[in-house]
Amino acid sequence: MSSDTHAGSNVSLARRAWAIRRHALRMAEVQGQGYIGQALGVADVLATSYFHALTYDPKDPHWEGRDRFYLSIGHYAIALYAALIEAGILPENEIGTYGMDGSRMPMSGMAAYTPGMEITGGSLGHGLGIAVGAAFGLKRKKSAAFVYNMMSDGELGEGSTWEAVMAASSHQLDNLICIVDFNDQQADGPTTAALAKGDEAPKWAAFGWHAQEVDGNDLDALVQAFDTARDLPDPRPRVIVCKTQMCKGVPFLEEREITHFVRIEPSEWSRAIAHLDEQMPA
Repeated sequence: MSSDTHAGSNVSLARRAWAIRRHALRMAEVQGQGYIGQALGVADVLATSYFHALTYDPKDPHWEGRDRFYLSIGHYAIALYAALIEAGILPENEIGTYGMDGSRMPMSGMAAYTPGMEITGGSLGHGLGIAVGAAFGLKRKKSAAFVYNMMSDGELGEGSTWEAVMAASSHQLDNLICIVDFNDQQADGPTTAALAKGDEAPKWAAFGWHAQEVDGNDLDALVQAFDTARDLPDPRPRVIVCKTQMCKGVPFLEEREITHFVRIEPSEWSRAIAHLDEQMPA
């Protein structure tokens, strides 16, 4: 399938990704700061996930036949909220409540609060293990649903991640697709200066996974990678390592050296949104 349009919709993936970035910026502006760099960077991956790959019912987020999307990285919640808003699972008029007491959109993702938030992430390195258990359970129930797990490159330094990698391979979980957001940023510096060196796909393949590496801001490449992962006939789990640009779409933020947690001056929010609006796809 081309990335020009989403099946059943005349809205392009580029427009979906643009909207996800805009929703995220509006939410972050409420708090004046946040993990907006990750949200802007991973918007293309989320657009491909929710408007090309995943099967779900926005009116019934708990529909048994749905594909599961697990967000291992709880601090990426703002990015997933933006995608859920664009998908019609969360209402857009709740954007102004982001991070406030009583909101269904707390700053770190929690399944008990938010429709469409499948798991409570945040303790890094745990999401893939949960996804392995869910994929195993769905196979035992003979479900056709897939489990997608989005994790960060920083989680590649967690031992629990590699235990889950081995378990998934051992159980031949061909209904499990892991998405690694490789943006090369951690709280204290580049990920490649720590344990993840940027050559991750061969490591996953060595553990028995079907591994792909792709430009995570190239929609056509993402569509092809997601289709390949889903249609692969081999009985093994699949991983897509997505190399993304932090703060993608807002050039003056892309140029900042440290973007793991971004503080933005009040006047810069309107500047960022205005830039996005100038670039709005058809």
